Parts: sequence; C-alpha cells; structure tokens
Amino acid sequence: MKILVVGGGGREHALCWKLAQSPRVTKLYCAPGNAGIALTRGEKCGAVECVDITAENQDGLARFVRRERIDLTVVGPEAALAAGIVDRWQNEGWNCFGPMQRCAELEGSKAFTKTLLRKHGIPTADFQTFSDAEKAMKYCLDHGGPLVVKADGLAAGKGVILAKDGEEAAAAVKQMMKDRSFGEAGAKVVIEETLKGEEASVLCFTDSQTIALLPSAQDHKRIGDGDTGPNTGGMGAYSPAPCVTPEVEDRIVREILVPTLHAMNREDRPYKGVLYAGLMLTDAGPKVIEYNCRFGDPECQCILPRLKGDLLDVIEKIQAGKLEENGLDVSADPAVCVVMAAGGYPGSYKKGTPIDGLDSNGQVNVPDVTVFHAGTARTQDGKVMTAGGRVLGITATAATLKMAVDRAYQAAEKITFEGAQYRKDIAHRALKRPG
Repeated sequence: MKILVVGGGGREHALCWKLAQSPRVTKLYCAPGNAGIALTRGEKCGAVECVDITAENQDGLARFVRRERIDLTVVGPEAALAAGIVDRWQNEGWNCFGPMQRCAELEGSKAFTKTLLRKHGIPTADFQTFSDAEKAMKYCLDHGGPLVVKADGLAAGKGVILAKDGEEAAAAVKQMMKDRSFGEAGAKVVIEETLKGEEASVLCFTDSQTIALLPSAQDHKRIGDGDTGPNTGGMGAYSPAPCVTPEVEDRIVREILVPTLHAMNREDRPYKGVLYAGLMLTDAGPKVIEYNCRFGDPECQCILPRLKGDLLDVIEKIQAGKLEENGLDVSADPAVCVVMAAGGYPGSYKKGTPIDGLDSNGQVNVPDVTVFHAGTARTQDGKVMTAGGRVLGITATAATLKMAVDRAYQAAEKITFEGAQYRKDIAHRALKRPG
C-alpha cells in the first residue's frame, strides 16, 4: 500500500515512524516532510520520500495523489483539515484519514465548539463570544479577572492568552482583534472564565459510533520552567498522565467524549478520525478547554511509541466503520517528549543553524530514545540544520516515568545548536505526585 502523510512537523515524523513499521506499507511519502522524516526507514517501505509540496497546497497534493496512485492519505495538520482536504479527496474517490471540514470546525472555530458544548450540556468554562473589539474590551474591564482570551480561529496553538485581570484581558483583545497579531483567526474572540485544576489531554480514535481510547498525556504549553512565560505550540509532553485515573477517565468518556460525538451526529457532522480533548480536571469534574481534530503535537510523539500493533489496521477499521471499543494494545511503559526549540521562540527566531550531536540517521545514541524532527532541513552536503521554532522532540520510553525523563534529558544534552532552549521540568507534576 502506498501512503502519503501530509505535514512536516514532529507529529508527522511520529506518524511516518509508526506507519513505516507496518508490513503492508510498500511506499511512504511525506509532503513536505523534514530532514528527520527523510532519514526514516521501514523494513518493507524503505526510506520515506519527502515531496516538496506544502500541506496548504491542495491542488499540488491532489496532482501527486493522482499521479502516484496513492492508496491512503493521512493528514497531520489542522489547517489542512479545516480547509476541507478530506472532503475533496472523498469527492475524488480517494481514501483520506481525518475528519471532514464541517467536523474539523471543532478545532477551526472555538466559538462553534463552545456553543455546541453549551447547547448539549457538555461541561466547559462559562464564556462569551465577541465580534466587536470595543464591546469585548468593555466586557473585560467590567468583568475583571482572571479571564482567558482566545482567538476564534486557528493560531498554531498560540492564540490563547491567560489574563490575570480585566486590563490584561482587554489588552489581549486589542492584540487579537485590532492589531491582528494572529491574523484573521482573531477577528472573533471567545472570552472565558478561568478554570482551576490540572490540565490533561485525552485522545481517542473514533468512527463516529465507537471510541477507542488512546493513553492519556499532559502537555507543557508555556515556554519556561514552572509553566512561566508565553504559550507555545508545546514544549514537551508525557504519557500517561497520573491525574487521569481510571475513575476520571470513565467520567471523561461518559460526560464529555460520548456526548460530544452524539452532539456532532445530531448536527449532521459524523466525526471520523482522531479526537483530542484538552481538559481541565476541576473539583467539579473534568471540563473541556478545547478540542483538536487531529493528533496533538507533541502529545503524538509520546503516545504513538506506546501504541503496539499496526496503526494502518486501526485507520482502516475507522474508515470501514468497524472500530473496536477496546481494540488498542498499549505498552505499560511511560513515554516522555522534550522539545528543543530555537532561541527566541515563540517569538522571532533564527533558521539555518547547524545541529550537532545527531548521527547519520538523524538520531542520538541513547537506548530507547527516538528523536522526532519538527523544524529541520538538510543542506546539500547532508548536514541537518534548524528550520523552525520547535526543532526536535526528544522522546524516551522506560519502565518508569522517572527513567524516561532521565533518558530524554540525557539525549537532549548530547544535541547542540546555537540558541537551543528546552524546558528542564517536563513531567514535573507527575514526578511530584505522592507515590
């Protein structure tokens, strides 16, 4: 089977790495891919071939799928899903894994999602939606804080500002709606109450009727240790998240995931693919912070290494509407991903900096560690260099979480590039928990 993975970040490297293990994949392409993806090999499919077509270029991707007779397209980035790539592929009679455009609105519009959750009684923070900047700023000043201000549209995981008071919230509104710091994504904003508790990510596969839970995870969004500084696309993650106990997981399924899928079905939006729930575990129970319509990044990098078996088998069961509720075999060994980012990220940063410490396969010589490339490229002489804000995801597995954390940092210390930064406290909440 010939498969095309769309995207070029750490999530897509993890997807290629996992799909390359399938004995049924005879050829694997990635568009546009990155340096690490190009160095990934499978026993049956050989080296992954990177194709110089961006994830946003649907016409170019369509021509490639037609010319190469691709059997399955797996879509990584949210923007491509929100732009309707799955709908277009289905209209062409091609197989594409991911939710349709009207389903991807769960991530593409926070206002849509919050309204859906309120309409169907699914637990989430109280909120107001605004298309008028002056009214939004007045609301913030009248309400006080703390508040959460969110750009309605896609903002690469950065369109959320946590404001401690009304003045900060109003400034965030101005930044989004007037200054357009997130482009058209900030034309409308959602202003929420601030929830208290511990955050967790719970992902599942679904064919719109059945849920197969993936192992829980916890992301680290802030740039600095101790969860300080601005939000990023994610500076690291680990799986499982101890705060998601079996009892909490059961509530998440009963009170959030199942009702959401029922709500989508009632709205004529049957959801097929990966559904990511970003949750706050409050004293009143789990509440939805956000939905993503694809694998999280970097959660994907620490979840897929724990997933046993053939990912292609799962995808085909979803496509056929025959997903098994308890059909996933998951390793008990925890996994940790530490993101190495360019200096200046999440603000402006330099590209084209040489990376030292990687071997000829783009990896590092530490047992049970996989380096997933996010923002990398290769020079003509084969040297790997930085090409993005988040550069590498150092992922380690081990018998215990502490061992996995130590392995990940042991590997990170072997890799250097000018301006490199990474958090030193990934999984700190779990490691501090009693027992």
